[in-house]
Order: sequence, then C-alpha cells, then structure tokens
Amino acid sequence: MGQSPNSNNYTKNPNDFILVQGNADIKNGRVVPRMWTKQITKLANPGDIILSVRAPVGDVGITNYTVVLGRGVASISGDDFIYQTLIKMKTFGFWRKFSTGSTFESINSKDIKNAVILVPIANERRNIGTIFKSVDATIALHQQKVTQLKELKKLLMQKIFDQEWRFRGFTDPWEQRKLGECLNVNSGKDYKFLKRGNIPVYGTGGYMCSVDQALSYNEDAIGIGRKGTINKPYILKAPFWTVDTLFYIVPKAKLNLFFMYLIFQKVNWKRKDESTGVPSLSKSIIKSVKELFPKGREQNEIAELFEILDTTIALHQQKVDQLKELKKYLMQNLFV
Repeated sequence: MGQSPNSNNYTKNPNDFILVQGNADIKNGRVVPRMWTKQITKLANPGDIILSVRAPVGDVGITNYTVVLGRGVASISGDDFIYQTLIKMKTFGFWRKFSTGSTFESINSKDIKNAVILVPIANERRNIGTIFKSVDATIALHQQKVTQLKELKKLLMQKIFDQEWRFRGFTDPWEQRKLGECLNVNSGKDYKFLKRGNIPVYGTGGYMCSVDQALSYNEDAIGIGRKGTINKPYILKAPFWTVDTLFYIVPKAKLNLFFMYLIFQKVNWKRKDESTGVPSLSKSIIKSVKELFPKGREQNEIAELFEILDTTIALHQQKVDQLKELKKYLMQNLFV
C-alpha cells in the first residue's frame, strides 16, 4: 500500500521521482507521469501492477518506471494473468462489496490479500495472459489511430477554415454571412402522444426511441441542443423526430449539409449560452452567428474530405468497441 509524501515535496521536475496517487495517473493500462516528488515513501518497480485503492477503486495499470506510491494506490507483483484478473475484478464489480455502506469508496491491504481468485496451471496461465496481451495491444493500436485522426481533423479544421490551406483551383475569397441567411432553425416537439413505429426520435444525447411520425420525412438536418448539451451537434438522417430540447437545422438551397455541420462543430456554442443555470441556446442566437463561407464547389470538396475522415475515425472507434466487447466475453469464459 502507498503512503503519500508531504505535499511540500511535490514538484513538476521530471528529474525527481514520479509520484502515482490514483487513477488520474493511469491511462490505457499504463502509468503516465503527471507529478513528481523529492520524498521517497513507498516504491514500486518497473513491471509492477498499480491498483487504485480509493474511489474509483480497482483501476489498474502497469508501470514502466520506478515510482513513489501515494496512499490512493497499491503495487502488486504479478504477470499478465494477474493483471487481466484485476481488470476482470474491476469490470464485474468485485471490489464493490468492500465499500458497501461507506461514504468514501476504498479498499485496504487486507481486502487485497484476502481476495480469492482461481489460478490455472502455469502453461494455461501463460496462454491466457498472452491472449489478453494481444487483444489489449490491438485495442491500443486502434485507439491510437482514433487519437491521431482526431488530431489530424483538428489541424485540418483550423488550417482550412482559416484559409491557410486551399484546394487546388480555388482562389475566390470566402464570404461572411449570418447563419440565419443560410439555414432554417426548427423546433423539436413532444413525442409522447405518438405511437410506436420505426421513425427514430432524437434528443441532445442521441437516439431515444422510435415512433410512427416524423418532423422531417425527406430532409436531412443538423441536431443541436436547445437546452442541456448545446455543444455537440450531429447529423440527423431523415425521416426523424426531435424532442423539444433539440433544434433541427436545415440548410437552405445550394448549401452543403455536411459543410454546415462542420461550421456547427467549429463554433464555440458554450460561449453563446444565454442562461445562468442550464445551458441554453435560442433560434435568434444561432441565426446571428457570423461565419465565412466558400462557394458551393469548394464547400463540396471540403465536406467530402471531412466525411471521409469522420468515417475512418468511426470505423476505428467501432473496432475499439468491438474488441472491448470481445475482451469482456473472453473474461467471462476464460476465467472460471
């Protein structure tokens, strides 16, 4: 179990000892240096498993460094099988029983030492560890790809919408316009009086249920929150219904829907919040926003690029989700 150094000894100097205090220092199954200390209390060695013992209990990661342990973590010497067993214990709520009735979720060294696990013979144990190590590596690979592609998108958004980068053949200046000149802002409605059907109903968090009528039967749109989550626009494919906390935005003629969606991603909607409580947007605020627009053909080129990029990100994220489900299934069936 860890023991926190005196806070006066905390530093930001990478030449000091890495301090691990809790799950904030663990990312994707690895210890990530975030804070350092001049004082040594309890140490963990490279290859040790770090277990979070305070809320949230059970997060685990392997350290590649010699680290000082704060009181929010413990270190365990173990192989890949033990590491994956600890992940399973977290995934399926093993540690919850030790925190029942407590105001602050935590476990102690006795809880860890007395935890009963099933351990196969050495050869099977190695094989199971190897399987999960391979799955984890594949998940990490696709997750890294998602991160890299999102960073690429961020860069492209900045450079293209600042007009530093242009597609070949386009030199015309972009025109500043109010969004109200370019789109129609429509209100969602209550859906509870409708019958069940096959037309999706959307709220600020996405899909909710399906009904027998649509607010838009033929026109795709952009959904953006009127109340609550106001900074996460997304594409709505017709037919659809939206609840009263979600506007649906339909571009006017000759404007590319996906390009308009990029504009909505670019705008910092939180700065447009009109409320003192629950975040809110109004039609007038949306319509008053000014943005620069290229002509139609350039809009289409930009939209096509980002559609391809978003599709690629979604495919890698889907792969991550599928692999995580596979890992969960394997944990239920390989650990008996």
